[in-house]
Amino acid sequence: MSPATLLRALIVLALIPSLLALSPRLRAEHPGPVVLVMDGNAALEEARLNGQTLEQTLAQYREEGIGGVAVYEQTVGNLLEQGLLLGQSGGNLSLQYPQAGFRLGWSYLTGDPDLLRRIAAQWIIPSEFRSAGGRTWLGTPVNVAAYPVGYDAELIRRLKAEGYYLVFRPINAPRRKLPTPGSGVSMVPPEADAIVFSGTEVLGNPNQLEEVIPLLRGKPIGWIEATPQEGFPRLARELPVLRLFSLKPEWQDKLKPAEVADKFVLAARERGHQILYLRPYSTPEDTRDLLVRLKDDLQRSHIPIGTPKVRDFTPSPLRLAAWVGVLAGLGLLALGYPAGWGWPLAGLLLLGALGYARSDAGPLLAALVFPALGFLERRPGMGLWLAAVLYALAGVVFLAALGSDPRTVLGLETFKGVSLTLVVPPLLVALSFLPAAWKPALERLWAHPLRLGEVSLVLFGLALIALAVLRRGNDAAGAIVPEWELQLRAWLQDAMVRPRFKEIFAHALAPMALLIPWPTWIKNGMLILIAVGIASILNTFSHYHTPLEISLFRVLNGILVGLILGGIGLLGVRRLRRWWLG
Repeated sequence: MSPATLLRALIVLALIPSLLALSPRLRAEHPGPVVLVMDGNAALEEARLNGQTLEQTLAQYREEGIGGVAVYEQTVGNLLEQGLLLGQSGGNLSLQYPQAGFRLGWSYLTGDPDLLRRIAAQWIIPSEFRSAGGRTWLGTPVNVAAYPVGYDAELIRRLKAEGYYLVFRPINAPRRKLPTPGSGVSMVPPEADAIVFSGTEVLGNPNQLEEVIPLLRGKPIGWIEATPQEGFPRLARELPVLRLFSLKPEWQDKLKPAEVADKFVLAARERGHQILYLRPYSTPEDTRDLLVRLKDDLQRSHIPIGTPKVRDFTPSPLRLAAWVGVLAGLGLLALGYPAGWGWPLAGLLLLGALGYARSDAGPLLAALVFPALGFLERRPGMGLWLAAVLYALAGVVFLAALGSDPRTVLGLETFKGVSLTLVVPPLLVALSFLPAAWKPALERLWAHPLRLGEVSLVLFGLALIALAVLRRGNDAAGAIVPEWELQLRAWLQDAMVRPRFKEIFAHALAPMALLIPWPTWIKNGMLILIAVGIASILNTFSHYHTPLEISLFRVLNGILVGLILGGIGLLGVRRLRRWWLG
């Protein structure tokens, strides 16, 4: 048995336990149930405009699928609005009560004395109590209108009694005093079902994270996509996590209700979000349209509406078998190059992955090595494409087995080396085209007379590779995506799990590159472009927060659409060549 055959056998053998290692993740990542949560502050503002109470407005939305409400922690400003407190400046009070000792530049609050004492006990700032005009006044050197003062227990109890899924939104403040365990003071209402922190940092950040963990009562905390909150990863190591999707109000107002509904359904179906956090439009008609469409689309996607469950699982120890497959693939890569530099190249990849990704080197190596293996076997015709796809899918299994754990699936930790997965594989394929006597070949290439057509093709290929790298992932700059492509993406998204355009392009190019007798240099250039699309298969699965089933359908749809387009293109190119050649 040749070394290459032995390494291929090891890859096949390693696939079996690696596939079994994926079963815990597959059981945990089924979409839904999801809960539709309405922002409490936004709903309260709408209720006031319509002359209603918060509960009356929520009851109307409940008929359209809203099952939860987000209740913010109260601030001093909220108590002032409710008439529970009255605020005055020290200057005004000094004019009214010149002998009372009020300080100029300070802010003062008056109200129920017990409430004032509870408020003062929550802050680590200078304060004083004064008596004047038959009132007790709490003074502070700064305006404390935005300071948090705890939750509205009565509102929480009413909403919970009505059966809402309660999301509590506490506020972090730098001079906030945390209650000590056993003091009887609660920062989180016991009725809350989940916690979503307000602002850009979590409660207790940065210096009181350890103290705040027991105060959160073990409640699930919401991970807001694309809105990282400082200190969240530390809390997520101790507390259960739910994925949350929302849109900024200013962005939502620019979109039609149908477009917003599509984004929420996509988040639930393809990115594992469990809390769909909604805000009303400026007009009730648009809000109802959004909720009706969202509820119907979730039903069509077979995503249940209910109480979200924490997706947790224990990675299987069988995942370590994937390392055997990764290292066998690395050895197979080394054998695909001239003996003088195949093994040094493999060693460089191994050391580079270990140095860059450290404990995540296995998934990175799988993403770098396996997209190139099929091209090294030099199979005739579409056999080369088939080998490239099969090796890529084997690499997918090893990548997913080694990289899947609760933190990566939730999106708390991401794949390391996304850009490398789109650059290194086509580079490895390009290096494989160098002959064993590479120095004379390079000399001939250096002395080759340039032709405008050749330069144009090379620049076109490099531009395509650069575009693939710049537009990697879901957060590519929208400025470089043309409107026609956005519309095509939306159409594909409605019709199926949308494949990635890089993969469609590669599979469409394969028949035209492999079944037409091109000059060697043109064919090799086309193979490098195909390698970018094959590498995109691994890149697709490196988005761990996307369910495996969705990523698989995305890849299969890319193959199907690409081969159909490639077949049509092949017929067109053959006819064009016959016409050109006479």
